[in-house]
Amino acid sequence: MFYEKLDTYKTIRDLTYYIGNIGVELKNGKQNREDEDIISYSYNDAKYIRKEMQVNNQDLYYLCIYINVFADSEKELEYILNKVEGMMQAYGIITRRANFRQEQVFNACLPIMENKIEIRNASKRNILTDGLVATYPFISSSIFDETGICIGTNIYNDSLILIDRFNKEKYKNANMCIFGTSGAGKSFFTKLLIFRYRMIGIEQYVIDPEREYNKVCKNLDGLLIKIGPSSKTYVNVLDIREESIEEESGYLQTKIGKLKGFFKLVFGEINEEECAILEEKLIETYNLKGITFDDKSLYYKDSKKFSINPVFKNSTQMPILKDLYECLILDKRSQKLAVKLTPFIQGSLSFLNNYTNIKLDNKLIIADIYELGEDNIKYGMYIFTELFWDKIKKDRTLKKAIYMDEVWRMIGITSNKDVASFIYKIFKTIRKYGGSSIAITQDISDLFSLDSGAFGKSILNNSSMKCFFSLEEENILTLEKYTNISEKERIEIKTLKKGECLMFVGDNHILVRAEASKEEIELIEGSFEEN
Repeated sequence: MFYEKLDTYKTIRDLTYYIGNIGVELKNGKQNREDEDIISYSYNDAKYIRKEMQVNNQDLYYLCIYINVFADSEKELEYILNKVEGMMQAYGIITRRANFRQEQVFNACLPIMENKIEIRNASKRNILTDGLVATYPFISSSIFDETGICIGTNIYNDSLILIDRFNKEKYKNANMCIFGTSGAGKSFFTKLLIFRYRMIGIEQYVIDPEREYNKVCKNLDGLLIKIGPSSKTYVNVLDIREESIEEESGYLQTKIGKLKGFFKLVFGEINEEECAILEEKLIETYNLKGITFDDKSLYYKDSKKFSINPVFKNSTQMPILKDLYECLILDKRSQKLAVKLTPFIQGSLSFLNNYTNIKLDNKLIIADIYELGEDNIKYGMYIFTELFWDKIKKDRTLKKAIYMDEVWRMIGITSNKDVASFIYKIFKTIRKYGGSSIAITQDISDLFSLDSGAFGKSILNNSSMKCFFSLEEENILTLEKYTNISEKERIEIKTLKKGECLMFVGDNHILVRAEASKEEIELIEGSFEEN
């Protein structure tokens, strides 16, 4: 395409002169009816162009469009030419073959910008600024962050979408929400993000309740942690970790606040008196291990290394659930709570009554909590969320991300406000630790079910990026209440194909198609043919 801007003053002057002459001819009426109709159309067009230039400040351009067609044989070339001409005519575009001018047209399409006068005069057409804008290939929003990873392509114009979520100057945070019905492609999209961020060294932690990420973990040399009745890896929920300290609060104080949320999942709704007794017993349990509100009690001198520097106590120096159970059972006021804790001590959940025996020394860690089952999966999600949150806070200079699949279990109706507040706190504050939270769910209605949707809305509002894959009508109606999707976008979400999503990135709303190479698909999902 070649654009040539015409001189505005000269063009208006010529149009005025032309309009005057044609007006006289129409007034005299000396032409036949057919010629008069052609002149009349030309007269009205000239008036329209002059009006747009004078009133709406538009400019007039010459537009030249050249199309190169290539083939291996003359017969194939003729076939392709006829096909291209048919496509053009279907859009109302008149085409002319460049007979005896093929070389000039070919040169015009090279990056030497050579538009010779003999083909220019034969192909030029008038176009105003409005029409000129429509010829620009990228007519919809697009994002191209130089330091970002490829998310996919724009559905409308096939332009690449590259996003750097960790760009603090451009985005208020690196959080993301990924919503979509089962089979819409959100899991593959998430795995693709994990794969590409793994390639650039970002630390990533994934909570996997559906055992969907084991293959990608294996292929990317990640660390897979399984927790369940048959697992040999354990995480002690009562652990206090050195990196767990919060601003303006001590270690034990911070830990008790988190444990209240966990035990409310275990005990269900407990009143204020029971909550106070529980806190009392937690303090007593830690005191029996020599841990008090004095942070110095969490350090001991490592005599083996003959070091004078204090060393933080390891997991074997921490209490386990059995220690808390014994404190609860000895007090009549808390025996009811002890009964509810029994499955964790000598029942089906006794694997949670162990000292931590895992090392988080990998940049990709997948927490497989599938074996916990539908009723108990919330405990695993909470334990690993807290564990990964402490890991994220350890070094603010490193970029890291935590993926929470089926997050509705933590902030939905089956959870409680303390747990939901903890998840909300992560989304709100993770930015200052150089981190990113990713909430993934297919149950949007459940996500907004707790406390009239307050926590779901807060997480949505604290995510700079939102990806909406294909959704059912019920979930779209729920989404409308909490986002500014338009009627057109509402229809688009319902009709999206697998692997396509409507993405909100700041103020930009873009329809994106997730793209992956054959090699990426094989690493993420298995053999290419299976997908």
